[in-house]
Amino acid sequence: MTQKPATPKPETQNPATRSLFDVTDQLMRRKATEKRFRRYGQTAILVSILMLLALLFTVFFKGVGAFQQTFITLEIELLESKLDKKGNGNIEDIKKVSTFGYTPLIKNTFKSLATEQNIKTNIKAKNMAKIVSKSAAAQMRNLVLADPSLIGQTIEFTFLTNSWVDGYLKGRVTRENTKNNKNISAQQLDLVDELVAMGVIEKRFNLGFITGADASDQRPENAGIGVAMIGSLVMIIVVLILSLPIGIAASIYLEEFAPKNWLTDLIEVNIANLAAVPSIVYGILGLAIFINTMHFPQSAPLVGGLVLTLMTLPTIIISTRASLKAVPPSIRSAALGLGASQMQTVFHHVLPLALPGILTGTIIGLAQALGETAPLLLIGMIGYIATNMPDTVTDALLSPNSVMPAQIYEWAKRADPAFYERAWGGIIILLVFLITMNTLAVILRRRFERRW
Repeated sequence: MTQKPATPKPETQNPATRSLFDVTDQLMRRKATEKRFRRYGQTAILVSILMLLALLFTVFFKGVGAFQQTFITLEIELLESKLDKKGNGNIEDIKKVSTFGYTPLIKNTFKSLATEQNIKTNIKAKNMAKIVSKSAAAQMRNLVLADPSLIGQTIEFTFLTNSWVDGYLKGRVTRENTKNNKNISAQQLDLVDELVAMGVIEKRFNLGFITGADASDQRPENAGIGVAMIGSLVMIIVVLILSLPIGIAASIYLEEFAPKNWLTDLIEVNIANLAAVPSIVYGILGLAIFINTMHFPQSAPLVGGLVLTLMTLPTIIISTRASLKAVPPSIRSAALGLGASQMQTVFHHVLPLALPGILTGTIIGLAQALGETAPLLLIGMIGYIATNMPDTVTDALLSPNSVMPAQIYEWAKRADPAFYERAWGGIIILLVFLITMNTLAVILRRRFERRW
């Protein structure tokens, strides 16, 4: 019985007789490679998402406490014998009473409270009053100066507690930490527990962190980022006003009008190199030109805006030129063929089509400038504690101020743990700004994008 010859494998068959549907080893290896590549990509995306979520969770978990603060409510008698010794109601005499004259009123209130509520404690009224923020006396004085008729009355005040009491109620400070701590004692924490049970001390939303100004190392509970937010806003407006028209004008000239020769090639190379220069170099340049040579005020948002304009211009120019190059040449040819001048072609046809990319690049450049810290360190924005909101536009531009990245850096290097919490809270606000700007970039791109 004769056997039929074995059918050769697809890879050994004559290519002329091989079917297109035959699965070869080469095809199987290629499919396996494609599957592995897809898995690598999916794994990379998954890892990136997990890292991002871990980052956001860490920032939120450590920074959310800054938006909540511990307050104490006390009924304080504004003794006339302490605040208006002459009894004539003269505002000038009342002004002579400093914050030290208001501190005994807080001590008396704690002494009376301990007696009325039968609080069993062996600490003195002086140490009881230390659980209140050092800003309490100034808060009372400002209220009395605004309305001297309050003298002699018993007024209910809501004060901030000190940062250590706040940290205790937030779990940041424990009784074990108080053994070698001169700022808070276990007896004071016992008093805090009793006052919490009485409803005298409670945690509330801390609006002052968003609207307030920075505070000294002795009053971390009073520190806020509001003034630094104003400084960042003013600085970004300066960057936008200067960098957008200059960057777009330079891009249009280089891309549409400039002759293609060695000079323009040199300019293009230098623009690309400037985009890669470390940001701290721009800070050195700004210090040398704007402060040492032009004698602009140190720590002013105007100077910060000028420095960041220099840093942002290369990014805007590169993104704008890329957007102009993305417009099909047929658009230019059609416009020129219908009799439009080169200027009309650029501004009536090319520029509107490139606008989405230009806006996206500009907003991303501004977002990058908003988060910069290194160049601002060299122009002094790290060494000034902004304590007041600017009153006029001139003050907002030229008065010393801080910005959010510099303020966060300043808080992070201070010794009190309460400032770490505020640094994380500042990062949350900064991220909100950056996410808002990037979202705006996406919206504008989709709003003005045209397809052809």
